[in-house]
This record gives sequence, C-alpha cells and structure tokens, in this order.
Amino acid sequence: MINKYSFLLLIAVCIGANVFGQSSQSLSGQDTTRRAIITPVSFLTISPDARSGALGDAGVAISPDANAIYWNPAKLAFLDKKFGLSVNYTPWLRNLVNDMSISTLNGYYKVDNNQAIGVNLTYFNLGDIQFTDENGNPIRDFNSREFAIGGTYSRKLSNNLGLAVALRFIHSNLAGNFNFVNTVGQVKAGNTASGDVALYYNKDLNISGNDVNFAFGANLSNLGAKISYTTRDQREFIPTNLKVGTGITLNADPYNKITWALDFNKLLVPTPNANGTRSNKTFISGALGSFGDAPDGISEELEEVSIATGLEYWYNDLFSARAGYFSESRDKGNRKYFTLGVGIRYQKLGFDFAYLIPQQKGANSPLADTLRFTLHLNFGQSNQEEAPVSE
Repeated sequence: MINKYSFLLLIAVCIGANVFGQSSQSLSGQDTTRRAIITPVSFLTISPDARSGALGDAGVAISPDANAIYWNPAKLAFLDKKFGLSVNYTPWLRNLVNDMSISTLNGYYKVDNNQAIGVNLTYFNLGDIQFTDENGNPIRDFNSREFAIGGTYSRKLSNNLGLAVALRFIHSNLAGNFNFVNTVGQVKAGNTASGDVALYYNKDLNISGNDVNFAFGANLSNLGAKISYTTRDQREFIPTNLKVGTGITLNADPYNKITWALDFNKLLVPTPNANGTRSNKTFISGALGSFGDAPDGISEELEEVSIATGLEYWYNDLFSARAGYFSESRDKGNRKYFTLGVGIRYQKLGFDFAYLIPQQKGANSPLADTLRFTLHLNFGQSNQEEAPVSE
C-alpha cells in the first residue's frame, strides 16, 4: 500500500488543482463542492508564467510574448522580435509540501513577418511518494512526475487577425508500475496527445484623442484522447479547455500605458452526474456536450465559467506593476484569490514576479503565498520589410 497522507495528497493532485482551491478540508474527507469538474494531468491548466499569474491568470488577449504558446499561440505571429525564450518556475502548493514544482520552457521563431513557430516543454514534479506494505513497512520511494512537449504554428490572416494550431505529447507517471490488489489493479504511466486551435485579433483605435489598442483572443486547448493509468479498460478525460477574453490598452503618453485584461474560462469536460459519475462519451462528444450536460441546467453551466481579470501598468516599456483577481464558483472549486506582481525589461532580457493571496482570510489554503518567476530572452528584429498581409 502507499503511505496514507502521501496517497491522499497524490490523488488530490492527480484529479486536479481545483481540489486544492477548496482548502485542506478536501484531504480530510469533507466535501465542500457539489459537482466540481476534476481531471488528471491538471498541470496543463496551471498558469505557467509570472506575468499572467500576476493578472489573476488572465492572458489570452494581452500583448504577446513567448508565453503566448500557452495562453494563445495565435499571438506569436504578432511578435516583433525574431526569436525568443521564456523560462518559468513555480514552487507548487508549498504550504503543503516542499518538493513540488512546475517548470516550463517556451520558445518561438519568426519565419517571416506573417508566420511563427513555437516549442514548449512543461515539467511537473510532484515530489517523492513513499510506498509501504500492509504493515506500514517502506517498500520503495518514487518520484511522481508529468510532462508535456509540443509545437505550434501561428500565421497572420491579416494585419489584425491571426490563427494558430498546436500539438503536444503528454506523459504522466504518478506511481510507476505498482499493483493495488483488489482496487485498481496494475498502475502504469499514462500517455496521450492533444491539440489547440487559437485565434487573436487586435486593432489600434483613436478614442477622444487617446491611442487605444483593442484585442480579443480565444484558445481551445488540450483537445485530445482520454488517458489511462491502469491495465483495466478505464480512461479519463484530460482537461480540454476553452478560454476567451479581451485586452484593452490605453497609451496615455509615450512613457505610460495601462492594460485591462478579462478572461472567461470553461473546462470542456462532462459534468459529473448526480451520483458523481460521468457518462462514457468520447472526448469529442464530451467536449461538445459539456455546454449543456449539467444536471441543474443553464445555471450550473454558468457556474462552470471562471473569471480572471487584471491591470498592468508599464512605464517606458522598462518597468511594470500588475494586480489581478480570479474567481470560481463555490460549487465548482471555490478558488478565489488576488494576485500582485512586477516586471522589468532591459534590452534583450526581462524578469517577472507574481504573488498569490487567497481571498479567504485565515483559511489554510494550499495556494496561499504561491510565487511565480519568469525569465525572458529576446533576440533580433522580425523582418518588417515584407509586404503586410492584405486586409
């Protein structure tokens, strides 16, 4: 068997970060949700970078950088640098454990002024798990880990509109090869693949003499086959996700600008039935049906939409200050938190930092004091002499 505390923690992580948003009561068996949607490989939905992490996890329509590969790969074609990298690191749930973290490496290359390609590697280290026998004697330790590696292609369809597609391979090894007698049988690593389709639109406007940029983005991500961890015929939905949002930037003068970002997010995974189970659908029918399968109808469907919003201020494109807020229905995970952060850009380098503050005062939230760090590297200029795409 597995050490009890480690097993509960592992299972909670496996079935989704949403569980942790409900406070540590989830680990003690107290259910504070009604029908929260939980999935394996939930690391695919954890905000990887400090910039959007400081904006309440909003990022689908803010100005592009290398982390657009996660938020909205269609933005890559609008970058003005030839190529760039971002390295992100987040110690995860550090109020519970000290050996869990998520790291990402994102890179892009502008093929020409209208096309870009990108690559991504995400690594989720879930820490060491101790397995014991029925008498509590240690058998072995195992380092649980997950990763995803993928690529994307982004293209401008006009000077204002871009589309992108992405593909990734997903590997999840939570317990190695381990036999849970009379329960789930032989446990093994899970593998699957998924894809994204994304859209980005932005337009420069002049409103009452003020220069304003309006942007809209949408990203359908992680659309892919179910994943299995056992030798039995039991497969689970991965976190197919739809994110739509807007970003409005006011250029007050040559030195000061401020952006307001607003994202709406919905998991395209079947809502559990009244008894807590899901119907046996394919991943495509599950995603399509997720807009109308909640037992309580449209009111419950709306509860499954989380909201992320934030403000970003830049001075002379050198220094930024950020603040944001994230809200999720009490019955669908109950994550509610404020975020703060700063950023610095100088020549080819950039650094971002974010800090998370739970809304519930005094609650023992495992998400409390989450820190995020991002390092940016950008090189060269995109070929702006090419003829622009026709409107």
